[in-house]
Amino acid sequence: MIWARTTRLAALTAALGIVLAVGANADTKPTLGGKLELADEGSFFVNGKSVKSDYPGASAATGPAAPGNIIVNQMYVHYRIPAAVKGVPLVLVHGSNHTGMTYETTPDGREGWATWFVRQGHPVYVVDHAGRGRSGFNPTPVNAVRDGGADPKAMPTLFLGTLDRAWWNFRFGPEYPKPFPNLQFPLEALEQYLAQLVPNSETTLEGVGNNTVGALAALLDKIGPAVVMVHSQSGVYGLDVVRRRPNSVRALISIEGGCETFTQDDAKKSFAKVPFVSVWGDNSIGAKGVNGDKRRTACQEATKLVNASGGRGTFLLLPEAGIAGNSHMMMMDKNNLQVADRIRTWIAEQVK
Repeated sequence: MIWARTTRLAALTAALGIVLAVGANADTKPTLGGKLELADEGSFFVNGKSVKSDYPGASAATGPAAPGNIIVNQMYVHYRIPAAVKGVPLVLVHGSNHTGMTYETTPDGREGWATWFVRQGHPVYVVDHAGRGRSGFNPTPVNAVRDGGADPKAMPTLFLGTLDRAWWNFRFGPEYPKPFPNLQFPLEALEQYLAQLVPNSETTLEGVGNNTVGALAALLDKIGPAVVMVHSQSGVYGLDVVRRRPNSVRALISIEGGCETFTQDDAKKSFAKVPFVSVWGDNSIGAKGVNGDKRRTACQEATKLVNASGGRGTFLLLPEAGIAGNSHMMMMDKNNLQVADRIRTWIAEQVK
C-alpha cells in the first residue's frame, strides 16, 4: 500500500537521521503550520482508459493532428504520508468548480485541511475530479464541433459560477456584495479564492460524475480502506462510493454535500457499518440555491435513516457545537482548523 511505503528520498533521510520537512528551512521562517514531517509525498493517477480520438486537435506548428489514442477518465491523486502515522487514511474530495486546491493553503495564506490532518497523523490523499483540474479532460467533443464533425448543439457546457452567484450560494452573504455579520470567510482574499475556480470540464466525458465515483473506488482498491470526505457536489458521489465499496470506506464525512439520492435500502445495506456525518454551517437554514434548505433537510433525513437501521449517523450543525460564522467553504474560513478539529474528534469517536 502506498501509505505504508516510503520513497527512496524518505528512506535515505531516515537512515541518515534527517527530517524530510516541508514549509521550513534554514533560510526562511516557518510558513503556515511550520515544519511538516513526512515519510512520503507524491502523486499518481487512477482509472484512466485509452480511447480513440478522431479530433485530438491541432497545434500551431504542425496543424491538425491525425486520429489516435488518448487517455481519459483518469483521476489525479496527491498524497502525503506523515512520519508518524497515528490516524486512519483520509481521501479529500472537492466540489463543483473547484479542484483539490479546496483543501490546500487558504486564500489568505493559512494552513488548509490537507496538511493539518497530516500533522495529526493521518495519511491524506487529495484528488481532482476525473475530467477536471490536473486530471485533465477530453477535448474531442469540443474539437469535433470546431472541425465540423459534430452538431454545435452537442458541444458540452463548461459551467463556471459567477461571483454574484457564488456569493449567496456559498453563503458569504444574503446578496452580493453584502456579507453576513459574523462571516468567517476571508473576504479580503476574495480574488485569490476566485482565481482557483475552474469550469466543470468533466462534462466532456461520458458518464460525467460516474467517472469520479469509479476513480474513487479504484483509489480505495489501490490504497486500502480509508475515510472519505466529500464536499458540496461530491456529496452524492460519496454515497455512490459507499454503495460500491462499503467494506473500503471506513467512514463518510459530507461537508454540506447532497443526500438527495439516499434511500432506506442504503441505510440498511451500504451504511450498516459505515459511520456517516453530515456537517453544516451558519445560515444554511432558509438559504436559497442548491446548498440551502432542500439539501440540508435531505441530509437530516439520511442520518435518521442510518440510525433507525442500526447504523451510526450524525447531523453536525456547527453553531449548535459552538462554532459560528461558517460559509459553504468552511475549509477556507478563518476558523477552519476549529472545524477540522471537531471533525477529527468525530473520526476518533466513530472509526476504531
